Amino acid sequence: MKSRQTNIEAMADFLNYTPVRLEFGTSGLRGLVTDITDLEAYINVKAALRYLLNDGDIQNNGTVVIAGDLRPSTDRIMCACAQAIVDSNCHVENAGKIPTPALIAHAIADRRAGVMVTGSHIPFDRNGIKLNKSVGELLKSDEPGIIREVERVRAEEYGRSAAASSFDAAGMLKQPVELPPVDGAAEARYVRRYLQCFTPGALAGLRLLVYQHSAVGRDLLARVLSDLGAAVVSAGRSDTFIPIDTENITDEQLDRLETLLRNDETTGAPLDAIVSTDGDSDRPLVCAVRPTAEVTPGGRRVRFLPGDLLGIVAADYLRADAAAVPISANDAVERRLRERKVLLKKTKIGSPYVVAALDELRSAGAAQRIVGWEANGGFLTGSDIALTAGTLSALPTRDALLPILANLCAAAEQSGSLAKLWGRLPPRFGRAGLLDNFPVAASQAILDQLIPTGDVVEVDFAAETGDWQNCKATLKRFFTPDLGFDDIVRINVLDGVRVYFRNGDIAHIRPSGNAPQLRIYAVSDAQARADEIVEIAVREPDGILRQLERALT
Repeated sequence: MKSRQTNIEAMADFLNYTPVRLEFGTSGLRGLVTDITDLEAYINVKAALRYLLNDGDIQNNGTVVIAGDLRPSTDRIMCACAQAIVDSNCHVENAGKIPTPALIAHAIADRRAGVMVTGSHIPFDRNGIKLNKSVGELLKSDEPGIIREVERVRAEEYGRSAAASSFDAAGMLKQPVELPPVDGAAEARYVRRYLQCFTPGALAGLRLLVYQHSAVGRDLLARVLSDLGAAVVSAGRSDTFIPIDTENITDEQLDRLETLLRNDETTGAPLDAIVSTDGDSDRPLVCAVRPTAEVTPGGRRVRFLPGDLLGIVAADYLRADAAAVPISANDAVERRLRERKVLLKKTKIGSPYVVAALDELRSAGAAQRIVGWEANGGFLTGSDIALTAGTLSALPTRDALLPILANLCAAAEQSGSLAKLWGRLPPRFGRAGLLDNFPVAASQAILDQLIPTGDVVEVDFAAETGDWQNCKATLKRFFTPDLGFDDIVRINVLDGVRVYFRNGDIAHIRPSGNAPQLRIYAVSDAQARADEIVEIAVREPDGILRQLERALT
Protein backbone atom coordinates (compact mmCIF):
# COMPACT_ATOMS: atom_id res chain seq x y z
CA MET A 1 0.00 0.00 0.00
CA LYS A 2 2.65 2.48 1.03
CA SER A 3 4.54 1.89 -2.21
CA ARG A 4 1.57 3.42 -4.09
CA GLN A 5 1.62 6.52 -1.92
CA THR A 6 5.31 7.39 -1.93
CA ASN A 7 4.77 10.50 -4.07
CA ILE A 8 2.69 12.18 -1.39
CA GLU A 9 3.51 10.33 1.79
CA ALA A 10 5.82 12.09 4.24
CA MET A 11 8.96 10.25 5.32
CA ALA A 12 7.80 10.24 8.93
CA ASP A 13 4.94 7.95 7.90
CA PHE A 14 6.83 6.06 5.23
CA LEU A 15 9.62 4.75 7.48
CA ASN A 16 9.14 1.07 8.29
CA TYR A 17 11.02 1.24 11.62
CA THR A 18 10.83 3.28 14.81
CA PRO A 19 13.76 5.74 14.79
CA VAL A 20 15.98 5.85 17.87
CA ARG A 21 17.62 9.19 18.46
CA LEU A 22 21.36 9.32 18.94
CA GLU A 23 22.40 10.77 22.28
CA PHE A 24 25.51 12.64 23.37
CA GLY A 25 27.64 10.60 25.75
CA THR A 26 30.80 11.65 27.56
CA SER A 27 32.32 12.38 24.17
CA GLY A 28 30.38 12.26 20.92
CA LEU A 29 27.25 10.46 19.79
CA ARG A 30 26.92 6.73 20.37
CA GLY A 31 24.33 4.05 19.71
CA LEU A 32 23.60 0.56 18.44
CA VAL A 33 24.56 0.05 14.81
CA THR A 34 20.99 -0.99 14.07
CA ASP A 35 19.81 2.41 15.34
CA ILE A 36 22.42 4.45 13.43
CA THR A 37 20.62 4.36 10.12
CA ASP A 38 21.96 6.48 7.28
CA LEU A 39 19.11 8.89 7.96
CA GLU A 40 19.92 9.24 11.65
CA ALA A 41 23.64 9.80 10.97
CA TYR A 42 22.77 12.31 8.25
CA ILE A 43 20.38 14.27 10.48
CA ASN A 44 22.90 14.59 13.32
CA VAL A 45 25.88 15.58 11.16
CA LYS A 46 23.89 18.05 9.06
CA ALA A 47 22.53 19.62 12.25
CA ALA A 48 25.99 19.90 13.83
CA LEU A 49 27.40 21.53 10.70
CA ARG A 50 24.45 23.94 10.54
CA TYR A 51 25.18 24.90 14.14
CA LEU A 52 28.86 25.50 13.31
CA LEU A 53 27.95 27.49 10.18
CA ASN A 54 25.53 29.67 12.13
CA ASP A 55 28.11 30.14 14.88
CA GLY A 56 30.73 31.27 12.37
CA ASP A 57 33.06 28.41 13.26
CA ILE A 58 33.11 27.16 9.65
CA GLN A 59 32.17 28.76 6.35
CA ASN A 60 30.02 27.82 3.39
CA ASN A 61 32.07 26.09 0.71
CA GLY A 62 34.57 25.12 3.38
CA THR A 63 36.11 21.68 3.80
CA VAL A 64 35.14 19.14 6.44
CA VAL A 65 37.53 16.26 7.16
CA ILE A 66 36.09 12.79 7.66
CA ALA A 67 37.71 9.59 8.94
CA GLY A 68 36.71 6.34 10.63
CA ASP A 69 37.80 3.31 12.62
CA LEU A 70 37.86 -0.35 11.55
CA ARG A 71 34.38 -1.43 12.67
CA PRO A 72 32.36 -3.25 10.00
CA SER A 73 29.64 -0.56 10.12
CA THR A 74 31.99 2.42 9.77
CA ASP A 75 32.18 2.63 5.97
CA ARG A 76 28.42 2.85 5.58
CA ILE A 77 28.07 5.51 8.26
CA MET A 78 30.96 7.52 6.78
CA CYS A 79 29.07 7.66 3.47
CA ALA A 80 25.94 8.97 5.21
CA CYS A 81 28.04 11.60 7.00
CA ALA A 82 29.67 12.60 3.70
CA GLN A 83 26.23 13.12 2.17
CA ALA A 84 25.36 15.41 5.08
CA ILE A 85 28.57 17.38 4.51
CA VAL A 86 27.84 17.83 0.78
CA ASP A 87 24.24 18.84 1.48
CA SER A 88 25.57 21.43 3.96
CA ASN A 89 27.37 23.15 1.07
CA CYS A 90 30.77 21.94 2.24
CA HIS A 91 33.50 19.85 0.66
CA VAL A 92 34.60 16.43 1.91
CA GLU A 93 38.23 15.55 2.63
CA ASN A 94 38.52 11.81 3.22
CA ALA A 95 41.36 11.16 5.67
CA GLY A 96 40.67 7.41 5.60
CA LYS A 97 41.06 5.06 8.54
CA ILE A 98 43.22 6.97 11.02
CA PRO A 99 43.26 7.65 14.78
CA THR A 100 40.78 10.18 16.12
CA PRO A 101 43.56 12.49 17.39
CA ALA A 102 45.19 12.41 13.92
CA LEU A 103 41.95 13.61 12.35
CA ILE A 104 41.42 16.35 14.92
CA ALA A 105 45.06 17.54 14.85
CA HIS A 106 44.84 17.88 11.08
CA ALA A 107 41.42 19.53 11.10
CA ILE A 108 42.21 22.21 13.67
CA ALA A 109 45.61 22.93 12.08
CA ASP A 110 43.72 23.93 8.92
CA ARG A 111 40.80 25.48 10.85
CA ARG A 112 38.32 22.86 9.63
CA ALA A 113 35.54 20.87 11.21
CA GLY A 114 35.99 17.10 11.43
CA VAL A 115 33.75 14.05 11.58
CA MET A 116 35.13 10.84 13.05
CA VAL A 117 33.00 7.71 12.76
CA THR A 118 33.97 5.55 15.71
CA GLY A 119 32.56 3.70 18.64
CA SER A 120 35.93 3.97 20.37
CA HIS A 121 36.25 1.11 22.85
CA ILE A 122 32.64 -0.10 22.98
CA PRO A 123 31.52 -3.42 21.39
CA PHE A 124 31.33 -3.82 17.62
CA ASP A 125 27.51 -3.89 17.61
CA ARG A 126 27.65 -0.18 18.48
CA ASN A 127 29.21 2.77 16.76
CA GLY A 128 29.28 6.53 17.04
CA ILE A 129 30.09 9.90 15.54
CA LYS A 130 32.52 12.35 17.06
CA LEU A 131 32.57 15.88 15.63
CA ASN A 132 35.04 18.66 16.23
CA LYS A 133 34.94 22.39 15.61
CA SER A 134 37.67 24.21 13.75
CA VAL A 135 39.27 25.04 17.12
CA GLY A 136 38.93 21.63 18.78
CA GLU A 137 36.40 19.30 20.37
CA LEU A 138 32.75 20.12 20.76
CA LEU A 139 32.15 21.21 24.34
CA LYS A 140 29.19 20.41 26.53
CA SER A 141 28.11 24.03 26.07
CA ASP A 142 27.73 23.32 22.33
CA GLU A 143 25.39 20.38 22.80
CA PRO A 144 22.12 22.26 23.53
CA GLY A 145 22.47 24.31 20.34
CA ILE A 146 23.25 21.22 18.27
CA ILE A 147 20.31 19.34 19.78
CA ARG A 148 17.98 22.18 18.77
CA GLU A 149 19.32 22.01 15.21
CA VAL A 150 18.90 18.23 15.20
CA GLU A 151 15.19 18.64 15.86
CA ARG A 152 14.89 21.24 13.08
CA VAL A 153 16.71 19.05 10.56
CA ARG A 154 14.71 16.03 11.69
CA ALA A 155 11.46 17.89 11.07
CA GLU A 156 12.69 18.90 7.60
CA GLU A 157 13.68 15.39 6.62
CA TYR A 158 10.64 13.70 8.13
CA GLY A 159 8.38 16.24 6.45
CA ARG A 160 9.86 15.65 3.02
CA SER A 161 7.87 13.42 0.68
CA ALA A 162 9.09 9.86 0.40
CA ALA A 163 9.67 10.33 -3.32
CA ALA A 164 11.78 13.46 -2.79
CA SER A 165 13.79 11.99 0.07
CA SER A 166 17.29 10.60 -0.44
CA PHE A 167 16.39 7.76 1.95
CA ASP A 168 14.30 4.62 1.62
CA ALA A 169 11.79 3.21 4.08
CA ALA A 170 14.58 1.56 6.09
CA GLY A 171 16.31 4.92 6.55
CA MET A 172 19.14 4.02 4.18
CA LEU A 173 20.45 6.12 1.31
CA LYS A 174 18.81 5.19 -1.98
CA GLN A 175 22.07 5.98 -3.78
CA PRO A 176 25.00 5.89 -1.35
CA VAL A 177 27.52 8.63 -2.00
CA GLU A 178 31.06 7.63 -2.96
CA LEU A 179 33.76 8.97 -0.69
CA PRO A 180 36.60 10.89 -2.36
CA PRO A 181 39.95 9.07 -2.61
CA VAL A 182 41.84 8.94 0.67
CA ASP A 183 44.05 11.98 1.28
CA GLY A 184 47.06 10.96 3.39
CA ALA A 185 47.82 14.49 4.63
CA ALA A 186 46.22 13.98 8.06
CA GLU A 187 48.11 10.78 8.82
CA ALA A 188 51.40 12.25 7.60
CA ARG A 189 50.96 15.38 9.71
CA TYR A 190 50.25 13.30 12.83
CA VAL A 191 53.37 11.18 12.34
CA ARG A 192 55.49 14.32 11.81
CA ARG A 193 54.08 15.79 15.01
CA TYR A 194 56.04 13.22 17.02
CA LEU A 195 59.04 12.47 14.86
CA GLN A 196 59.92 16.17 14.78
CA CYS A 197 59.59 16.65 18.55
CA PHE A 198 61.16 13.54 20.06
CA THR A 199 64.90 13.00 19.78
CA PRO A 200 65.92 10.66 16.94
CA GLY A 201 66.92 7.32 18.42
CA ALA A 202 65.11 8.10 21.68
CA LEU A 203 63.86 4.51 21.88
CA ALA A 204 67.05 2.83 20.69
CA GLY A 205 67.77 -0.35 22.63
CA LEU A 206 64.12 -1.05 23.42
CA ARG A 207 62.35 -4.08 22.00
CA LEU A 208 58.61 -3.52 21.89
CA LEU A 209 55.61 -5.67 21.00
CA VAL A 210 52.73 -3.77 19.38
CA TYR A 211 49.46 -5.58 20.03
CA GLN A 212 47.64 -4.63 16.84
CA HIS A 213 44.21 -6.30 17.19
CA SER A 214 41.71 -4.05 15.34
CA ALA A 215 43.07 -0.66 16.43
CA VAL A 216 42.89 1.87 13.62
CA GLY A 217 46.35 3.22 14.50
CA ARG A 218 48.04 -0.18 14.69
CA ASP A 219 50.40 0.32 11.74
CA LEU A 220 51.00 4.00 12.49
CA LEU A 221 51.99 3.20 16.08
CA ALA A 222 54.49 0.56 14.97
CA ARG A 223 55.96 2.96 12.40
CA VAL A 224 56.52 5.81 14.87
CA LEU A 225 58.11 3.54 17.48
CA SER A 226 60.39 2.05 14.85
CA ASP A 227 61.35 5.45 13.44
CA LEU A 228 62.37 6.54 16.95
CA GLY A 229 64.79 3.63 17.18
CA ALA A 230 62.87 0.81 18.85
CA ALA A 231 62.95 -2.76 17.60
CA VAL A 232 59.26 -3.42 16.95
CA VAL A 233 57.41 -6.73 16.79
CA SER A 234 53.77 -6.59 15.65
CA ALA A 235 51.38 -9.33 16.78
CA GLY A 236 47.71 -10.14 17.31
CA ARG A 237 46.38 -8.45 14.19
CA SER A 238 42.65 -9.11 13.75
CA ASP A 239 40.20 -8.61 10.90
CA THR A 240 37.39 -8.99 13.42
CA PHE A 241 36.74 -5.95 15.60
CA ILE A 242 37.96 -6.44 19.17
CA PRO A 243 36.75 -3.91 21.75
CA ILE A 244 39.58 -2.87 24.07
CA ASP A 245 38.53 -0.69 26.99
CA THR A 246 41.78 0.63 28.45
CA GLU A 247 39.88 1.69 31.55
CA ASN A 248 38.61 -1.83 32.15
CA ILE A 249 41.28 -4.32 31.05
CA THR A 250 40.10 -7.85 31.74
CA ASP A 251 42.06 -10.89 32.91
CA GLU A 252 41.24 -12.51 29.58
CA GLN A 253 42.91 -9.64 27.70
CA LEU A 254 45.97 -9.71 29.97
CA ASP A 255 46.22 -13.47 29.41
CA ARG A 256 46.16 -12.78 25.66
CA LEU A 257 49.08 -10.37 26.05
CA GLU A 258 50.93 -12.94 28.15
CA THR A 259 50.49 -15.50 25.37
CA LEU A 260 51.79 -13.08 22.74
CA LEU A 261 54.79 -12.39 24.95
CA ARG A 262 55.64 -16.06 25.39
CA ASN A 263 55.13 -16.83 21.70
CA ASP A 264 57.52 -14.05 20.72
CA GLU A 265 60.22 -14.88 23.22
CA THR A 266 60.48 -18.44 21.96
CA THR A 267 62.21 -17.00 18.90
CA GLY A 268 63.16 -13.43 19.75
CA ALA A 269 65.11 -11.45 22.29
CA PRO A 270 63.48 -10.36 25.56
CA LEU A 271 60.79 -7.72 25.26
CA ASP A 272 60.83 -4.48 27.24
CA ALA A 273 57.16 -3.57 26.87
CA ILE A 274 53.86 -4.29 25.14
CA VAL A 275 51.89 -1.32 23.78
CA SER A 276 48.55 -0.91 22.08
CA THR A 277 45.49 1.35 21.91
CA ASP A 278 41.73 1.12 21.88
CA GLY A 279 39.75 0.94 18.63
CA ASP A 280 40.14 4.56 17.49
CA SER A 281 43.62 4.89 19.01
CA ASP A 282 42.96 7.76 21.37
CA ARG A 283 43.48 5.69 24.55
CA PRO A 284 46.79 3.95 25.31
CA LEU A 285 47.53 0.50 26.62
CA VAL A 286 51.05 0.06 28.04
CA CYS A 287 52.44 -2.99 29.82
CA ALA A 288 55.89 -3.49 31.27
CA VAL A 289 57.49 -6.90 30.96
CA ARG A 290 58.87 -8.24 34.21
CA PRO A 291 62.05 -10.35 34.19
CA THR A 292 61.28 -14.02 34.74
CA ALA A 293 63.14 -13.97 38.05
CA GLU A 294 60.74 -11.37 39.49
CA VAL A 295 57.56 -13.32 38.72
CA THR A 296 55.90 -15.40 41.41
CA PRO A 297 54.75 -18.94 40.50
CA GLY A 298 51.59 -18.67 38.42
CA GLY A 299 51.98 -14.90 38.06
CA ARG A 300 52.09 -12.82 34.91
CA ARG A 301 55.20 -11.23 33.46
CA VAL A 302 52.95 -8.62 31.88
CA ARG A 303 52.30 -5.64 34.16
CA PHE A 304 49.54 -3.30 33.03
CA LEU A 305 49.57 0.29 34.29
CA PRO A 306 46.20 2.08 34.32
CA GLY A 307 45.84 5.20 32.24
CA ASP A 308 45.57 7.65 35.13
CA LEU A 309 49.02 6.54 36.34
CA LEU A 310 50.44 6.61 32.81
CA GLY A 311 49.30 10.22 32.77
CA ILE A 312 51.37 11.03 35.86
CA VAL A 313 54.55 9.83 34.12
CA ALA A 314 53.66 11.71 30.93
CA ALA A 315 53.00 14.92 32.89
CA ASP A 316 56.35 14.53 34.68
CA TYR A 317 58.15 13.95 31.38
CA LEU A 318 56.56 17.05 29.81
CA ARG A 319 57.33 19.10 32.96
CA ALA A 320 53.73 20.20 33.23
CA ASP A 321 52.90 22.99 35.68
CA ALA A 322 49.09 22.68 35.44
CA ALA A 323 46.79 19.73 34.81
CA ALA A 324 43.09 18.91 34.45
CA VAL A 325 41.99 15.39 35.44
CA PRO A 326 38.53 13.85 36.01
CA ILE A 327 37.40 13.02 39.52
CA SER A 328 37.50 9.28 38.71
CA ALA A 329 41.31 9.20 38.56
CA ASN A 330 43.44 7.37 41.11
CA ASP A 331 44.22 9.76 43.97
CA ALA A 332 47.92 9.01 43.33
CA VAL A 333 47.51 11.73 40.69
CA GLU A 334 46.64 14.31 43.32
CA ARG A 335 49.45 13.17 45.61
CA ARG A 336 52.12 13.27 42.90
CA LEU A 337 51.03 16.63 41.46
CA ARG A 338 50.96 18.13 44.93
CA GLU A 339 54.56 16.94 45.42
CA ARG A 340 55.57 18.58 42.13
CA LYS A 341 53.59 21.76 42.92
CA VAL A 342 51.50 21.29 39.79
CA LEU A 343 48.20 23.17 39.72
CA LEU A 344 45.38 20.58 39.53
CA LYS A 345 41.79 21.10 38.40
CA LYS A 346 39.36 18.19 38.85
CA THR A 347 36.55 17.76 36.34
CA LYS A 348 33.55 15.66 35.50
CA ILE A 349 34.28 12.57 33.42
CA GLY A 350 34.62 13.07 29.67
CA SER A 351 37.09 14.83 27.43
CA PRO A 352 34.80 17.87 26.81
CA TYR A 353 35.03 18.67 30.53
CA VAL A 354 38.80 18.26 30.51
CA VAL A 355 39.07 20.49 27.42
CA ALA A 356 36.97 23.19 29.12
CA ALA A 357 39.23 23.00 32.18
CA LEU A 358 42.33 23.35 29.99
CA ASP A 359 40.80 26.52 28.54
CA GLU A 360 40.21 27.86 32.06
CA LEU A 361 43.78 27.10 33.13
CA ARG A 362 45.17 28.77 30.04
CA SER A 363 42.94 31.84 30.47
CA ALA A 364 44.03 32.19 34.10
CA GLY A 365 47.59 32.70 32.86
CA ALA A 366 49.25 31.09 35.87
CA ALA A 367 50.73 28.14 33.94
CA GLN A 368 52.82 27.66 30.81
CA ARG A 369 52.83 23.88 30.27
CA ILE A 370 49.22 22.73 30.54
CA VAL A 371 48.11 19.10 30.17
CA GLY A 372 45.16 16.90 30.99
CA TRP A 373 44.30 13.25 30.94
CA GLU A 374 41.59 10.75 31.77
CA ALA A 375 41.50 7.50 33.70
CA ASN A 376 41.50 5.70 30.34
CA GLY A 377 44.94 7.21 29.61
CA GLY A 378 43.85 9.55 26.81
CA PHE A 379 46.21 12.54 27.09
CA LEU A 380 45.56 16.16 26.09
CA THR A 381 47.85 19.17 25.77
CA GLY A 382 46.34 22.57 26.44
CA SER A 383 49.43 24.55 25.46
CA ASP A 384 52.45 24.25 23.20
CA ILE A 385 55.20 22.33 24.98
CA ALA A 386 58.88 22.51 24.09
CA LEU A 387 60.67 19.16 23.94
CA THR A 388 64.32 18.36 23.25
CA ALA A 389 63.98 18.16 19.47
CA GLY A 390 61.09 20.55 18.85
CA THR A 391 57.88 22.08 20.11
CA LEU A 392 54.79 19.93 20.52
CA SER A 393 51.77 21.99 19.51
CA ALA A 394 48.68 22.00 21.69
CA LEU A 395 46.24 19.19 20.95
CA PRO A 396 43.21 19.47 23.24
CA THR A 397 41.76 16.06 22.52
CA ARG A 398 42.48 12.54 23.77
CA ASP A 399 45.66 11.09 22.32
CA ALA A 400 47.19 7.65 22.85
CA LEU A 401 50.54 8.13 21.13
CA LEU A 402 51.88 10.90 23.38
CA PRO A 403 51.55 9.05 26.71
CA ILE A 404 53.00 5.89 25.14
CA LEU A 405 56.04 7.79 23.88
CA ALA A 406 56.43 9.81 27.10
CA ASN A 407 56.45 6.69 29.27
CA LEU A 408 58.87 4.81 27.02
CA CYS A 409 61.22 7.78 26.65
CA ALA A 410 61.17 8.48 30.39
CA ALA A 411 62.04 4.84 31.07
CA ALA A 412 64.84 4.90 28.50
CA GLU A 413 66.29 8.12 29.95
CA GLN A 414 65.89 7.46 33.66
CA SER A 415 66.08 3.77 34.39
CA GLY A 416 65.92 1.68 31.24
CA SER A 417 62.94 -0.12 32.73
CA LEU A 418 59.25 0.77 32.77
CA ALA A 419 58.72 -1.37 35.86
CA LYS A 420 61.42 0.57 37.77
CA LEU A 421 60.04 3.89 36.59
CA TRP A 422 56.51 2.98 37.65
CA GLY A 423 57.83 1.76 41.00
CA ARG A 424 58.53 5.40 41.93
CA LEU A 425 54.87 6.37 41.70
CA PRO A 426 52.84 6.87 44.90
CA PRO A 427 51.86 3.40 46.17
CA ARG A 428 48.18 3.62 45.35
CA PHE A 429 46.51 0.97 43.23
CA GLY A 430 43.39 1.09 41.13
CA ARG A 431 40.97 -1.20 39.34
CA ALA A 432 37.87 -0.55 37.26
CA GLY A 433 35.00 -2.82 36.39
CA LEU A 434 31.47 -2.65 35.02
CA LEU A 435 28.17 -4.38 34.49
CA ASP A 436 27.20 -4.34 30.82
CA ASN A 437 23.64 -3.95 29.55
CA PHE A 438 22.70 -2.20 32.78
CA PRO A 439 19.55 -0.14 32.18
CA VAL A 440 20.27 3.58 31.97
CA ALA A 441 17.09 4.32 33.93
CA ALA A 442 18.22 2.02 36.73
CA SER A 443 21.61 3.76 36.93
CA GLN A 444 19.93 7.15 37.18
CA ALA A 445 17.49 5.91 39.82
CA ILE A 446 20.40 4.72 41.96
CA LEU A 447 22.08 8.13 41.77
CA ASP A 448 18.79 9.90 42.51
CA GLN A 449 18.41 7.85 45.68
CA LEU A 450 21.98 8.39 46.83
CA ILE A 451 22.53 12.10 46.09
CA PRO A 452 20.51 14.79 47.91
CA THR A 453 19.29 17.72 45.84
CA GLY A 454 21.36 20.89 45.87
CA ASP A 455 24.68 22.25 44.66
CA VAL A 456 26.97 20.58 47.20
CA VAL A 457 29.64 18.46 45.47
CA GLU A 458 31.78 17.12 48.32
CA VAL A 459 30.90 16.36 51.91
CA ASP A 460 33.23 15.68 54.85
CA PHE A 461 31.34 13.71 57.50
CA ALA A 462 33.42 15.13 60.31
CA ALA A 463 30.98 18.05 60.19
CA GLU A 464 28.09 17.22 57.89
CA THR A 465 24.61 16.31 59.12
CA GLY A 466 21.12 16.04 57.66
CA ASP A 467 20.39 14.52 54.27
CA TRP A 468 24.01 13.66 53.64
CA GLN A 469 24.07 11.55 56.79
CA ASN A 470 21.11 9.67 55.32
CA CYS A 471 23.10 9.15 52.13
CA LYS A 472 25.99 7.80 54.20
CA ALA A 473 23.66 5.45 56.07
CA THR A 474 22.28 4.12 52.76
CA LEU A 475 25.76 3.47 51.38
CA LYS A 476 26.82 1.68 54.59
CA ARG A 477 24.03 -0.86 53.98
CA PHE A 478 25.99 -2.08 50.93
CA PHE A 479 29.61 -1.22 51.74
CA THR A 480 29.67 -3.24 54.93
CA PRO A 481 32.43 -4.17 57.43
CA ASP A 482 32.09 -7.86 56.60
CA LEU A 483 33.17 -6.95 53.04
CA GLY A 484 36.21 -5.14 54.42
CA PHE A 485 34.90 -1.57 54.27
CA ASP A 486 35.80 0.93 56.98
CA ASP A 487 33.68 3.91 58.02
CA ILE A 488 32.75 6.43 55.32
CA VAL A 489 34.52 9.75 55.91
CA ARG A 490 33.83 11.67 52.70
CA ILE A 491 31.63 11.60 49.59
CA ASN A 492 32.12 13.44 46.28
CA VAL A 493 29.24 13.66 43.79
CA LEU A 494 30.81 15.76 41.04
CA ASP A 495 30.17 12.85 38.67
CA GLY A 496 28.53 9.76 40.10
CA VAL A 497 29.15 8.88 43.75
CA ARG A 498 32.75 8.65 44.97
CA VAL A 499 33.01 7.16 48.46
CA TYR A 500 36.11 7.63 50.65
CA PHE A 501 36.68 5.22 53.54
CA ARG A 502 38.71 5.85 56.71
CA ASN A 503 41.34 3.21 55.81
CA GLY A 504 42.11 4.96 52.50
CA ASP A 505 39.96 2.78 50.22
CA ILE A 506 37.88 4.53 47.55
CA ALA A 507 34.85 3.21 45.65
CA HIS A 508 33.33 5.29 42.86
CA ILE A 509 30.05 4.35 41.17
CA ARG A 510 29.10 6.01 37.88
CA PRO A 511 26.98 5.18 34.83
CA SER A 512 28.83 5.08 31.53
CA GLY A 513 28.17 8.08 29.32
CA ASN A 514 28.54 6.00 26.13
CA ALA A 515 26.68 2.78 26.74
CA PRO A 516 24.17 1.10 29.09
CA GLN A 517 26.79 0.21 31.67
CA LEU A 518 27.26 0.83 35.37
CA ARG A 519 30.93 1.28 36.26
CA ILE A 520 32.88 1.09 39.48
CA TYR A 521 36.36 2.48 40.11
CA ALA A 522 38.34 1.33 43.14
CA VAL A 523 41.52 2.66 44.74
CA SER A 524 43.43 1.17 47.65
CA ASP A 525 46.88 0.86 49.22
CA ALA A 526 47.12 -2.70 47.84
CA GLN A 527 46.33 -3.99 44.36
CA ALA A 528 44.68 -7.07 45.82
CA ARG A 529 42.22 -4.91 47.77
CA ALA A 530 41.40 -2.70 44.76
CA ASP A 531 40.74 -5.88 42.75
CA GLU A 532 38.60 -7.26 45.57
CA ILE A 533 36.43 -4.12 45.76
CA VAL A 534 35.67 -4.36 42.04
CA GLU A 535 35.06 -8.11 42.18
CA ILE A 536 32.54 -7.90 45.02
CA ALA A 537 30.84 -4.96 43.30
CA VAL A 538 30.31 -6.58 39.87
CA ARG A 539 29.79 -10.16 41.05
CA GLU A 540 26.69 -11.79 39.63
CA PRO A 541 24.00 -12.06 40.77
CA ASP A 542 24.53 -10.57 44.22
CA GLY A 543 27.34 -8.03 43.95
CA ILE A 544 27.03 -4.53 45.37
CA LEU A 545 25.86 -3.02 42.07
CA ARG A 546 23.07 -5.59 41.72
CA GLN A 547 22.08 -5.04 45.35
CA LEU A 548 21.85 -1.30 44.67
CA GLU A 549 19.69 -2.00 41.62
CA ARG A 550 17.26 -4.17 43.57
CA ALA A 551 17.06 -1.86 46.57
CA LEU A 552 17.02 1.59 44.98
CA THR A 553 15.20 1.23 41.65
